[in-house]
Amino acid sequence: MPSLPLDQLQITHTDLKTGKLRTSPALHPEQKADRYFVLYKPPPKDNIPALVEEYLERATFVANDLDWLLALPHDKFWCQVIFDETLQKCLDSYLRYVPRKFDEWVAPAPEVVDMQKRLHRSVFLTFLRMSTHKESKDHFISPSAFGEILYNNFLFDIPKILDLCVLFGKGNSPLLQKMIGNIFIQQPSYYNDLDETMPTILQVFSNILQHCGLQGDGASATPQKLEERGRLTPSDMPLLELKDIVLYLCDTCTTLWAFLDIFPLACQTFQKHDFCYRLASFYEIAIPELESAIKKRRLEDSKLLGDLWQRLSHSRKKLLEIFHILMNQICLLPVLENSCDNIQGFIEEFLQIFSSLLQEKRFLRDYDTLFPVADDVSLLQQASAVLDETRTAYILQAVESAWEGVDRRKATDAKDPPVAEDPNGVIAMVEPVSGPFSHLENSEEGECMGAAAPLGPPVCGVELDSLISQVKDLLPDLGEGFILACLEHYSYNPEQVINNILEERLAPALSQLDRSLDRQVKPDPTPLLTSRHNVFQNDEFDVFSRDTVDLSRVHKGRRKEENTRSLLNDKREVVAQRQRYEQYSVVVEEVPLQPGEGLPYRGDDYEDEYDDTYDGNQVGANDADSDDELISRRPFTIPQVLRTKVPGEGQEEDEDEEEEEAEDEAPKVPHWQVVDEGEGVVLKGRLGAPCPCLPAAGFQAAPASLPRRRGAPSSLRCPLGELLA
Repeated sequence: MPSLPLDQLQITHTDLKTGKLRTSPALHPEQKADRYFVLYKPPPKDNIPALVEEYLERATFVANDLDWLLALPHDKFWCQVIFDETLQKCLDSYLRYVPRKFDEWVAPAPEVVDMQKRLHRSVFLTFLRMSTHKESKDHFISPSAFGEILYNNFLFDIPKILDLCVLFGKGNSPLLQKMIGNIFIQQPSYYNDLDETMPTILQVFSNILQHCGLQGDGASATPQKLEERGRLTPSDMPLLELKDIVLYLCDTCTTLWAFLDIFPLACQTFQKHDFCYRLASFYEIAIPELESAIKKRRLEDSKLLGDLWQRLSHSRKKLLEIFHILMNQICLLPVLENSCDNIQGFIEEFLQIFSSLLQEKRFLRDYDTLFPVADDVSLLQQASAVLDETRTAYILQAVESAWEGVDRRKATDAKDPPVAEDPNGVIAMVEPVSGPFSHLENSEEGECMGAAAPLGPPVCGVELDSLISQVKDLLPDLGEGFILACLEHYSYNPEQVINNILEERLAPALSQLDRSLDRQVKPDPTPLLTSRHNVFQNDEFDVFSRDTVDLSRVHKGRRKEENTRSLLNDKREVVAQRQRYEQYSVVVEEVPLQPGEGLPYRGDDYEDEYDDTYDGNQVGANDADSDDELISRRPFTIPQVLRTKVPGEGQEEDEDEEEEEAEDEAPKVPHWQVVDEGEGVVLKGRLGAPCPCLPAAGFQAAPASLPRRRGAPSSLRCPLGELLA
C-alpha cells in the first residue's frame, strides 16, 4: 500500500484527558513537543572570561536543542518546525547576529571556535531539512502542500534566503543551490516577494548616497526639508561615521553577490527594475568619493583606514561581479544555449544595456579590467551573423575612450581582503604584512583609486610659488620652508594645510619643524654644458658633444696660394650647378650645324598647322565697358587756342550756341502734360484731349511740318504757338 504524504496522513493516538483513542492530522499543534529554544547571541569581541563563559553556555543550549530537533522523526520534526515559534526566533537570531567574514572580530578563544563550528553545522542542516519535501519514499510532503507550508508559516522569506546564501554559500554551494532552487520551484510566490523586495534593495544604494551627501538618480525627486541640516561629504564626516557606511556597503554588496551567485535565476527579476543601470550609476558616484575620503585621511588611525580600504576594495569587486552575473545570465547564456532564431532579443538587450552606460567611464574602465567587453562582443559576433556592427563598434570605442589618461598596463584586478578560515567555519580578517595602510601608497591599483589616485610629478616653479604665497598671505609669520614641507605632506593642497595649521592638527613630523624655517634654494642639478643651446650645437666641430674632430677640415690663418684672380677664375661652383639647371631646360648647348644639314628631328616637336581663324578678331577690344579704356590713350587733339581758324567753322559754332540758348529760354512744359508716343511728343490740353507736338528735336520747327497722327480729328490739331501761349 503506497504511503500517504504527511499533509494527508491521519494518526490515531490516545487522548490524555479522556484516555480514548482519537484520530487527528499528522500535522497538528498537539504533536509539538513542549520545548523552549533560547535566542542566539554572538561571541564577545573581547576575550573576557566571564563573557566567553556566558556565550558558551547559551550556545550549548542552542546546539543541543538543534541536535534534538534534527533527531526527531519526519512528522514530529515538521510539527515542531511549523508550530514552535521559539524555534523560528532562535533560527532568525542566528542568521541575524552570527559574524560574517567581513565583520570585525579578534581572534577568538579555541573553545569559542569549536562552538561556532558546531552551531554553524547544526543551523545549516536544520534549514536544509526544512527545504526538503521528500526525505524518503515513506516520508514526504506533497509539493503543493509543501509550498503552502513554507509560504504561509514564513519558514523562508527573502531576507532569510539572502542570509543563508551569504553565510553558507562558501563551501556548500551545490547543496545551497539545490535548496534555494527547490524553494522557488515549489512556491513561485517567492518570485513575487523578490520583485516586491527590489525597491528596498535599491533604496539601500540611495540611502548610502544620501548619507554621503551625493546626488543620486532619485535624490532630486524628494525636496529637502528646510530644517534638515546639510549632509557631510565622505571627506568631511567623522571617521566612525565613514566606517559605518563602508561596512554597510560591504555587507550589502557581499549579500547580493552571494544570492545571485547561488540563485542566478533571480537575475530576470533584478533587471525588471533596471538594476544594471542603477548599479553602474551608484558605482560611478559613490566608489570614487569613498576611496578619496579614505586616501585623504593619512594622519588618522592607519590601522582602521587600512581595514576600510580592504573592505571598500572588496565591495567594489563584488559590485562588478554582480553586474557580470546579470549580463551573463540575461544576455550571454541564452545566446549560447538557444538557436540563431531566438537570440536577437538577447543581443539587443546586451547592446541596450551597454549603450545606457557609456557615460559611466569609471565603471566601464573597472569592469573592462575584470571582464573585457571585447570578449563578450566577440562572442555575440560569432553567434549572430546579423549583429549591428555600428553599435558594437560604438560601444567598444566608448570603452576605449574610458581608458584615456589611464595606463592600462598598471591596471590590476581589485582583490578581496586576505582572510583566514579556520576548520570550524569561523572567518576572520588578516592584517597586511607590510602594514595596514602600506597598500595605499605602494600598490599599483591606479584604476581602483579613481579620484584618490596618486598625484603626478611634484609641483614646482611658478605654480609652487603661488601655492606658498596663498598660505603665507593668511599666515605671514610662517617661513616658506615650513610651508613647503606642509604642502609636500598634504599633496600640495593649500586649503588642507591652512585648516590643519589653524586647528593644530599637523602631522607629528611637521609639528617638530621650526615654523620660521626659510626655504632653501636647491641648486640646479643640470650641468651648464648639457643645458646650453646654440646654432652650433652638435655640429662636426662641437667639442662638447663629441670627442674627436676632423682636423684636416680645420685651417688656421689665411690661405697664401690663393689670390683674387684665382678665385674669379675658379668655375667649379658654376660647373656644379650646371646639372641642376639643366633639369629646368634653362641651359642649352649650342650645336653647330654643317652646311646643308637640317635640324635633327625630335619626336616631341609640334607638327600640326597653326590655326589662325580668330587672329583678326579682337574680342572685347572695343567694348565700352572694357578695361582697355582705362589704359588706352584718347586721340590727339590740338588745343583750341592753337588751332588755325577755318572759314565757316566759327559761324557753325555760333549757330549751335544760339540754338542752345533758345532751348534754355523756352518755357518748360510740366511733366504731367507730356506723353511719349514713339514718333514725337503729345501735350495734354485742359480738357485732356491729346494734341500733337514737336518731336524732341526742338521747338523752332513750323507748325505745318508737324506730322499728322492717324486717327486724330483735325479739330484737335493746332499750331505750336497756341499751345505755348
